[in-house]
Amino acid sequence: MQRPGSDEPSDPSGVLDLIGYNYGQARFVDFPQIYPGKRFLATETTSALATRGSYDMPSDSIRRWPPRWDEPFLAGNPDNTCSSYDNCSAPWGSTHEETWKIIKKHAFLSGMFIWTGFDYLGEPTPYPWPSRSSYFGIVDLAGFPKDAYYMYQSEWTDTPVLHLFPHWNWKEGMFVDVWVYTNCDEVELFLNGQSQGTKGKKGDDLHLAWRLSFTPGTLKAIGHTAGKEALVREVRTAGTPSTIVLTPDRKVIAADGKDLSFVTVSVLDDAGTIVPRADNLVTFTVSGEGRLAGVDNGLQTSHESFKASYRKAFNGLCLAVIQSGKAAGQVTVTASSVGLKGASTVITAQ
Repeated sequence: MQRPGSDEPSDPSGVLDLIGYNYGQARFVDFPQIYPGKRFLATETTSALATRGSYDMPSDSIRRWPPRWDEPFLAGNPDNTCSSYDNCSAPWGSTHEETWKIIKKHAFLSGMFIWTGFDYLGEPTPYPWPSRSSYFGIVDLAGFPKDAYYMYQSEWTDTPVLHLFPHWNWKEGMFVDVWVYTNCDEVELFLNGQSQGTKGKKGDDLHLAWRLSFTPGTLKAIGHTAGKEALVREVRTAGTPSTIVLTPDRKVIAADGKDLSFVTVSVLDDAGTIVPRADNLVTFTVSGEGRLAGVDNGLQTSHESFKASYRKAFNGLCLAVIQSGKAAGQVTVTASSVGLKGASTVITAQ
């Protein structure tokens, strides 16, 4: 608990088994001295800010946006985006890495609640209108993971993780920071077949980083564990938008009038690469034993209706939510966009 009007945690009665407070991560290390023998849980932490697929460099420069919570924010990016490198946070909070490093290091810190798992409508920190949803989530409003999602995955699973970013569409000669989240022992990075060196996490590192001069082509990361190749990831320079691909999270749903399938809509080039800045308007039609329940794209400034039959892609992706009817049968979902090859997928309600 926290004393009203104070930044310090308080347990005047001494009867609490578990003490927690919001933010103030710099004071976490003092907890054993303040409350000997007590247990600690960080009840609200982080408030990192990110827009999926947007990147501000240099990546090792942290932005506190806004500088003060009680003053208008007049800086930032003209398009109201926040960087997804985990180098942007609200002034009362931290980046994901900053707080997790502290929690991870000290055994007396039992855990943390992160603000937040998902973006949500309202509280569009740091920007005013036309931003209309939060930037805090590890996952955007459409349910698409931001990059920080994979940092936590690499820390909390034994399943091999290798996440390579950002996209590889930049200006020739521009210096671009390349990050990898991984739980592999080491990762070797290649640009167009040429090794850029092998790195492994040291000390309290939570990511690996290279700074490269951009040239079009292919980034390739190879993760090794115990001397053996564990995972390979590639990021390729994309061409112009060419086609739509539909990927349902479930191809079979219950015919109860309530069950849902979330269909990811990807805008790809001729080689099958997601076009990182594609914003094509996609129109949906649904036939059979189901209906279109909603659409989204995760863009914090989008004012398109969630209940429309169309949605613009944002950074190459948007979402269609399909709801079953009360009769068994097939549901056919079709997506089309001017100038693109359309796509269809079939979901079975049973």
